[in-house]
Amino acid sequence: MDIAGKKALVFGGTSGIGLAAAKQLAAAGARVVAISRNPDRAGDLPDGITPKACDVRDGEAVAALCAAEAPYDVLVCAATGGGRAVGPFLAMDMDGYQGSFAKLWGYANCVRFGTEHLGERGAIVLVSGTPARRMRPGQIALSSVGGAVEAFARGVAPEIAPKRINVVSPGMIDTPMHGPDGPERKKMTDERAARNLIPRAGTADEVAQAILFVITNDFVTGTTVDVDGGWLLT
Repeated sequence: MDIAGKKALVFGGTSGIGLAAAKQLAAAGARVVAISRNPDRAGDLPDGITPKACDVRDGEAVAALCAAEAPYDVLVCAATGGGRAVGPFLAMDMDGYQGSFAKLWGYANCVRFGTEHLGERGAIVLVSGTPARRMRPGQIALSSVGGAVEAFARGVAPEIAPKRINVVSPGMIDTPMHGPDGPERKKMTDERAARNLIPRAGTADEVAQAILFVITNDFVTGTTVDVDGGWLLT
């Protein structure tokens, strides 16, 4: 796919990985709609990016937005859906564990209601996470949700062909998810990534590069691309 001149919807597109993907898509010549619950937090956006408000957990709102923005060629889902529970499962608040799956429900809404307006050779990208296949202590909720996202994409891929769907799975990434920007956040994320083969946190731009790869490579579908600094091998 040649991104220039294409239209892309990026859910979760006003912060972190989603914002980085939106900016890279716009820089490549796409018209981008960056969608989140609070689009104002993105601040000034580059030319080519239009912010819109929508909560991915609201299926009717997602369906209405996708219909209003149709047609488009790219659909990226990077919205977290809300908070996620951490800690040992046997001590976990079950409402918190269930609430962690808001990310999956949000992705399901985007794919269910967004695919029908996607171009015949369009591409969908979901953002998962390395705990899906190698979790650290306290990450059972992250692992469960990430694993479900990856299985979901593999199951959907045959249904929507020749449209494509892929997953990008980041490791520890230095983004606003871990607090305000600054040296303290960078120090914390680097410490958490110190066991990686590449012993530092990744950047949102490095993950966004993988998102653009699975969008532009027409021979990739139903797969997961890892951008984790070697997390899975440690």
